[in-house]
Amino acid sequence: MSQSAPTREVARRVFATEFNDAGYTFTESDDERAPVYALLPTGESSNRVFFVGTLTEKEDVGEDAEYWRGRIVDPTGTFFVYAGQYQPEAASKLRDLEPPAYVAVVGKPRTYETDDGTVRVSVRPESITEVDADTRDRWVAETAKRTIERVAAFDDEGNEYARMAREEYDLDPETYKAAALSALEDLDEGDGDELAGDGSAGGDAASEGAQSGDPTGTPEP
Repeated sequence: MSQSAPTREVARRVFATEFNDAGYTFTESDDERAPVYALLPTGESSNRVFFVGTLTEKEDVGEDAEYWRGRIVDPTGTFFVYAGQYQPEAASKLRDLEPPAYVAVVGKPRTYETDDGTVRVSVRPESITEVDADTRDRWVAETAKRTIERVAAFDDEGNEYARMAREEYDLDPETYKAAALSALEDLDEGDGDELAGDGSAGGDAASEGAQSGDPTGTPEP
């Protein structure tokens, strides 16, 4: 009899401005194969992330083999994704895509400390899917909702990840709420649509969530 596959971690929706500040990583057991989590400054753990944005640049930065770097922009900032021989499907997608293009990405956070001690955060993509403007707008609306919910729960007693965030970061979670509200305002005004359409998500965007934009079917619940 075949064994059931292990359950994958939930892919958290997060804006670039918060993700790029999530430089602290941790595990929750001593097992050498234990999942590695990035600590989001709004008080949540994230082994996987789900985001949608505009692929504005791509470049093969590999020396002996293909190693693709993609620059993906959302309303708050920039994600960098890196895919090589161990992420063949994502690397192939980056090779074939022509910027600018809307893309949905599911992947794992990765951190790297530079020689001067700066921690840089990027994504190792599991999947990259080209999507449309409506999918991008629904993701913005739902991610803003999730971000605001995390900020609202930040001071709740028993919120262990918020406690960790207070210890590890000197950051005000209200900053990310402001970024989320600004992203929503951009949707209402129809701004930020770099490719086509009117940029409107429609009145029920937040309630719909981002199901059609999640290529793995495992978004944050």
